[in-house]
Amino acid sequence: MSALFGPAGNADSFTKDHKSSLDAPAWIRSFGLDAYEYQCGRGVRIKEETARKLGERARAAGIVLSLHAPYFINLADPDPERLRKTIGYITAACQAADWMGAGRVVIHSGALLKRSRRAALDIALRSLEQVTTACDAAGFGHIVLCPETMGKIGQLGDLDEVLELCQVDERLLPTVDFGHLYARSLGADEGAEATERMLDKLAAALGEARASRFHSHFSKIQFTPNGGEKMHLTFGQEAFGPDPVPLMAAVARRGWSPTIICESAGTQAEDALTMKQTYTSFLASDDRT
Repeated sequence: MSALFGPAGNADSFTKDHKSSLDAPAWIRSFGLDAYEYQCGRGVRIKEETARKLGERARAAGIVLSLHAPYFINLADPDPERLRKTIGYITAACQAADWMGAGRVVIHSGALLKRSRRAALDIALRSLEQVTTACDAAGFGHIVLCPETMGKIGQLGDLDEVLELCQVDERLLPTVDFGHLYARSLGADEGAEATERMLDKLAAALGEARASRFHSHFSKIQFTPNGGEKMHLTFGQEAFGPDPVPLMAAVARRGWSPTIICESAGTQAEDALTMKQTYTSFLASDDRT
């Protein structure tokens, strides 16, 4: 299997001529991409009929779907009522994913809420156990939950923390957001050496077979020295990184097959295609050697 590439939500070039996300799968395929992440960041509002139609069109176009659960999920909040709401948000996201045939649901890890990183992570681990139990009970055990690395320093969700969350259940896969990791490291996590180190961590924590199928977000991200992530950029904006080329080279060389979703600000389809073309060029180069 090869890596899959696609946009998070709808690029500006799509919305210029289209009003409905139902048109997205065919457009994404015509663009030369393979994947589409449907955005429910502000709440799961898609109706069953629409979700099923989207799924039908995605299958017809050969587009692999994933879904981003609401942004306000916080696994690190111990309040029982807030945990109940978090479970509700995630099961609602899984229901929508099930309707459309999306196999993966991306979830945010949470905020520290003035706790130590270890204390927040311990709460999140217990919460995620309850989340997976609830998803199984609701009939969504086939949906892969993908905890995401986060971009702000004050958020739970560096790479080590997300990989520990993924130990809760062998079905979990990390969403490795390389832009977030670049931003929270204030630019340190970039380049070939850093990329190889991060991928080696995945393999050590999850095993090679599981690690090779990881979910990913990628975009350039502006950061501030005190907070980390500030805003998503486009590949055409060169003041900040990360550079996608080292990741494309590493994935091709390892023979891994992640799903790489581009979150650039408005140019996510174009930048996803740039990554796919770069990755394909490295595959071709490896085949010749």
